[in-house]
Amino acid sequence: MSENAHDEDGNAGADTSLQQDEHVDREQADQSGLQGSTSTIKAPSRTLRDLFNPPKNIAAIRQQLFEVADKIELHTHEFDLYWPYVDNVWVRQHRAGSDKSGRYRTDYYACRLQRPTYTPKAVDKPRPEGAPTRKKHIREGGKCHMKVKVVRYEGGYQGVTIAQLGDKTEHLHDLDMMDKIKRSTVLMDIARSEVMNGYMPASVYAVMSEDEDKLVASGGRHLKREDVRNASQAWRQQHKVPLRVHEGYRYDHGNGIVRQDGTISLAQTITNAHVVDPVLAYYAALPPNTLTFPEENRTFLEPYLPRKDAIINEDGLPHVTLTYATSMDSMLSLAPGIQTVLSGPQSKAMTHYLRSRHDAILIGVRTALADDPALNCRLDGAGGYGGLGWEGQPRPVVIDPAGRWLLTPQTRVIRTVSEGRGKAPWIIMAPGFAIDPSRVEMLRYYGGKHLGLTDHDERWRLRWEAILKALAAEGIRSVMIEGGGMVINDLLSPQHSHLVSSVIITVAPTYLGRGGVTVSPAPKQVGSSRPQPALCFKDVRWQTFGEDAVMCGRIPAVERQIQPQPPVQQAPSRPVSFFNSSIGPQNVFQRRVPVSEPTAQ
Repeated sequence: MSENAHDEDGNAGADTSLQQDEHVDREQADQSGLQGSTSTIKAPSRTLRDLFNPPKNIAAIRQQLFEVADKIELHTHEFDLYWPYVDNVWVRQHRAGSDKSGRYRTDYYACRLQRPTYTPKAVDKPRPEGAPTRKKHIREGGKCHMKVKVVRYEGGYQGVTIAQLGDKTEHLHDLDMMDKIKRSTVLMDIARSEVMNGYMPASVYAVMSEDEDKLVASGGRHLKREDVRNASQAWRQQHKVPLRVHEGYRYDHGNGIVRQDGTISLAQTITNAHVVDPVLAYYAALPPNTLTFPEENRTFLEPYLPRKDAIINEDGLPHVTLTYATSMDSMLSLAPGIQTVLSGPQSKAMTHYLRSRHDAILIGVRTALADDPALNCRLDGAGGYGGLGWEGQPRPVVIDPAGRWLLTPQTRVIRTVSEGRGKAPWIIMAPGFAIDPSRVEMLRYYGGKHLGLTDHDERWRLRWEAILKALAAEGIRSVMIEGGGMVINDLLSPQHSHLVSSVIITVAPTYLGRGGVTVSPAPKQVGSSRPQPALCFKDVRWQTFGEDAVMCGRIPAVERQIQPQPPVQQAPSRPVSFFNSSIGPQNVFQRRVPVSEPTAQ
C-alpha cells in the first residue's frame, strides 16, 4: 500500500474502556494471528530509555535536519542516531551507488509530501484470514518538492554530508505538520519494544506520554494510542501472550491507564537511573584538552570577525583575518624552525574561538614542518568537542609550493582527522612541482586534496590573489591566517595589505631576544622620498586576556586600495592546475622544472 495512506488498526479508532481494549488485544493475538506464519519481527533498536534520555538538543537537531538550510556534515554514528528522528519527513527516492574508489555512497531523498496523492484501488488487496481491516486516510500529495542529497564517506574517517538538491530551498510546510501526518521510526520502535515486552498498547501509550516535553522534542506531539497498536500489530498477531499494564499503573474508568497514587512515574525512574548530572556527564565525555572561552569575552572580538552568513566580496575574495602571537620585541619564535609558546591559556582559548568562526585556517609550510600542528578547533561545542559533526572546525590550508610537507598517518593533523576532531588539509602547490601519486591518494583517503596553481609573480612566488580566489571558488568564505613569519610579513607589506580584512594580534609580556623570527614588513617607498611606515591600523581596540594583551584593528581604506601588481607570469609548458579527483596521474605527476624554483613559504 502507498505510504501516502495513513494506516490505522480497525479497532483503534474508538476510545472504549480498558476491558474492551484488552479483549481486542487478546482476541487479535489468539484468534487473528497469522496462521502458520514463519516471518520474524525485527527486534526494535530503541527503548523507553531513548525517549526519556534523548540525545542532547534533539529538538534543534530535528529542525536542522528538516530545513537543511546549509550543508550539514555529521559523523556516521551521528547520522545513524539522528536520521531516524526525521525519516517521517524524508523518503529515499533512489541510490546512485558508489564512486570508483568505493568510498562514496550517494542517496537521494525527497520530502514525503512530494509523492502524488494516493489513489485507492478499485479492489483492495485481500487481508490475511482473521486480520482486521485497515482504515486508509487519504493524504494529499504533490505539495512539497524539496530534495536533499546524502553522501556517505568511508575512508580515513567516516562521515555523512547532507545538502540541498535542486532549486526548492525550503519546505512549504513546517515540521509539526509532518509529525502530525506520520510518526518517525524512533517513536514506532519505542512503542513496539514495550509491547514486545508484554505490555498493553494503552499502557505503553500512557507511559510514553508522561513526559510531554521529551515526547514533543522527539517528534511525538501527535502520538496516539492507535500508533502504538499499529506499531505492534504484526508482533501481536504472531504471539499469543497475555498483555499487562506497567507496574505502578492501573485502569481508571473513563480515563484509561493512569499512574497509581503515591508511585513515581516510570519516566522519572528511567531518567534517574541513567543520568546522574547532565552537566557533569557532558563534560566527562569531552576530550581532556578541551578549551572554554567565556561569552563575555567574545563581544570584544565580534566587530572584527566575519559574519556567520559571510559572502565572497565583489573582487571574488573571502574575508581574511590575520592573527598571530608575538613577543614585545615583535618575535614569533626564538629561532627559525623552533616552536615557541607565547600565548597564555586565555589567549590560546581565544585563538581557538577565532578558528571556530572561520571556514579555513591557513599557514605556510615552514610552520607546518616546525610545529606539526593539529590545525583544528578544541573549543567546547566544536565538532569532536561536544558539538555536532564538524561544526566549528575550519579547513586547514597549507601553502607548500614545492611539496615539502610529507604527510603520514602519524602526522598530527591526520591523526586529528582519524579521531573525528578536525578536517583534512588542502595543500596549495606551485607550477612545475609534482609529488608521488601515493601521497596524493593518501591525502584523498582522509578527505583532503592538493590544489595546484599556475598564477605566480616574477620571482615564481604564488600570488595571494590567486590563492584566495582559489579558496573562494572551493566555497571558503572566510580565512584565518596564522603564520608563519614569511606569510605574515608578506601580507602586511604594502603590496598585499589590501587583502587583509582585519588583524587580531596577541602580545605576550616577553622578550625573546635577537636571532628569532621577526614580524617586520618592509617600509613603503614613495618615489625618491624617505621611507614611509609600512602600515598603520585603524579602529584599534585593546583588551587583556590573562597576562597577554590583544589588539584588534583594520587596514585603513587608503591602504586597502588595490596596489599595482607585477605582471602575471605563466609558466611555459606546465600541467593543468587543480589536483583533484577529475585529473588523473597521467597529466599531473610529470615534473616540469621551471627556470628557478618557487620560494617555499
